[in-house]
Amino acid sequence: MEYRRLGTSGLKVPVLSFGAGTFGGKGPLFSAWGNTDVTEARRLIDICLDAGVNLFDTADVYSDGASEQILGEALKGRRNDVLISTKTTLPMGDDPNDAGSSRFRLIRAVDDALRRLGTDYIDLLQLHAFDAGTPVEEVLSTLDALVRAGKLRYVGVSNFSGWQIMKSLAVADRYGWPRYVANQVYYSLVGRDYEWDLMPLGIDQGLGALVWSPLGWGRLTGKIRRGATLPEGSRLHETADFGPPVDDERLFRVVDALDEVAKESGKTVPQIALNWLLQRPTVSSIIIGARNEEQLRQNLDAVGWNLTAEQVAKLDSASVATAPYPHFPYQRQEGFARLNPPIV
Repeated sequence: MEYRRLGTSGLKVPVLSFGAGTFGGKGPLFSAWGNTDVTEARRLIDICLDAGVNLFDTADVYSDGASEQILGEALKGRRNDVLISTKTTLPMGDDPNDAGSSRFRLIRAVDDALRRLGTDYIDLLQLHAFDAGTPVEEVLSTLDALVRAGKLRYVGVSNFSGWQIMKSLAVADRYGWPRYVANQVYYSLVGRDYEWDLMPLGIDQGLGALVWSPLGWGRLTGKIRRGATLPEGSRLHETADFGPPVDDERLFRVVDALDEVAKESGKTVPQIALNWLLQRPTVSSIIIGARNEEQLRQNLDAVGWNLTAEQVAKLDSASVATAPYPHFPYQRQEGFARLNPPIV
């Protein structure tokens, strides 16, 4: 297993990490993801650790806290061998203070997560969304206090826009508070919006990307083909409306290219899609999920080899999309492109 620094921090993380969103199975979304119990979670964690995957990602909203609880139970006796990442900010109840990143909410949310996880510290806490109603200074000073108290090691964000991250980093630098070192983002061959603003920001400011849904919300599993109906067992029947939209023609164009590379390389479609991401700038770790051992072992085989330059170019070409303003002049016009050459 390859390990990379998480952004410009000193923390080293495996290039593949395990997402515990399948643990618990509560609610309409998470029950479709999976319903892994403690016994099966222990087995999946055993496989991960044997392969060198020691970073496990969860969130308080995953199955209403059950994911954290099952992960903590499955990790008993192995806490010093692993890194735990969790997230908070999204609503956990109907009370006005059950959502957001206020001082009140963050302190309570961290204490609740520590209790569910059965640990006294969290290696990486990420804010699951930007809270526009709480001053950035309140958020960051609270995170600073939690780091100083030993409850958190590192902090990061997820689903923030570029200006929200940059404002937070500027405030952190002004007061000497901990900087965000991780940005958990949606990024895939059928979802490359990350590249326009957040990737350049990550390069400039030293944020490592933790990639969620690297298989395009389950669309790059190799089971979806042009001209075919959605397979009966696909979780997209229940979850498609929860995830990022994908243009069908672009999806099929990418799948066609993945099929070509699969024939050339002998690798599976998901392995190729994951390996492509590992060669992209700023990517520190890709979060893989699995409902069973077979899925997990297949995903773990996405490392230890690299696509050729020609294969990467083929996938790049198939997955390219027109850039949004103000980026499209730089994509299309030579004069603009000379000022900001593309990131490769």
